[in-house]
Amino acid sequence: MLLDSAGLYFRSFYALPESMTSPDGQPVNAVRGFASMVAQIITERRPSRLVACLDADWRPAFRVAAIPSYKAQRVADPANNVEEVPDTLTPQVPIIMELLDAMGICMAASPGYEADDVIGTLADRETDAPVEVITGDRDLFQCVRDTPTPVRVVYVGRGWSKAETIGPRELAEKYGLPERGSAYADMAVLRGDPSDGLPGITGIGEKTAAKLITKFGSLAALVEAAAADSKEVPLRVKSAFTEDAAYLAAAPKVVAVATDAPIQFHGEEKLPESVLDLERVRELQERWDLGAPVDRLIAAITG
Repeated sequence: MLLDSAGLYFRSFYALPESMTSPDGQPVNAVRGFASMVAQIITERRPSRLVACLDADWRPAFRVAAIPSYKAQRVADPANNVEEVPDTLTPQVPIIMELLDAMGICMAASPGYEADDVIGTLADRETDAPVEVITGDRDLFQCVRDTPTPVRVVYVGRGWSKAETIGPRELAEKYGLPERGSAYADMAVLRGDPSDGLPGITGIGEKTAAKLITKFGSLAALVEAAAADSKEVPLRVKSAFTEDAAYLAAAPKVVAVATDAPIQFHGEEKLPESVLDLERVRELQERWDLGAPVDRLIAAITG
C-alpha cells in the first residue's frame, strides 16, 4: 500500500476544524485527521507492506523546464521555489513525520521528484504483490494495471467512506478510455489541468480527449496521424496541434509520473507488528493532544 501522504494530510487539514489544537494553541487538525485515516486504512485493508510517500520536491525542475507554468500559481516564494501552504498547516507536517517515524511506518521520497513519482516508481517495480495507492489525486489513475501484479488506486477525493477503487476496467468505464493506465495520462495531456498550470490543447476538453485517445489508441498514434495529415483526425484538432506544438511536445514528460525515480527509504516497508517506539508516540500524543486518533493508530498496528 502506497500513501499519497501530502494529499492525505492536506485533505485532513481542510476537512477538520482548526479549533483542534495542542495545549499551547497550535492547530493539529491535519495531524489528527491523517492519523485517523491511516488507522482506518490499516484496520480495513491490512496491507503486508505500507509506505508513506512524500514530496522531496513539490515542483521538480525537470517539469518546470519543460513547461514553466507548471504549478506556477502555487508558488509563494519564487526565489526559493516555496509552495503556498496555509500558515497553520506547515508546522503540522513535521509532527506527522515524527509520528510516522515513532510508529515505525516506512517513509519514502526521491530528491528532485514528487510523491506521485515515488508512487509511480514503487508501483511499477512491484512484481510480487498487488498494490493499492491511496490518494485523492486523479493523476495517479495512470498507474493502474492488471499485470504483472495488479495496481489499483483507492480514490478518496470524497473521503474514505466514499472511496472508489479504480483499475483498468473502472478507468475505461469512467472516462471511455482504453483499459490501461497510460491512456489516462494521454487524455490528461490533451485536456490539461489549470490547477497544475497545464493549459491543454486549445478546444479539447475531457470528453473529446477521451474519444480521440480511444479512436487512435494512444496520444503518440494520434499525433503521428495528425502529422501525416490523416483524414481521420479532425481539421480543428490538426490546427490546434500546430498552434500548441510546443506544449504538445513538452506535456507528456510533465504529466507522466516517473517510474525510475531513485527512492530513499526511511524505515522498513513491512507493516510493523508493534509500535517501534511507544514511549515517543505517547509523548507526541500528550505534547500535541492528539488523543483518540493516535490510540486508533496504535490499535491498528498492533492488530
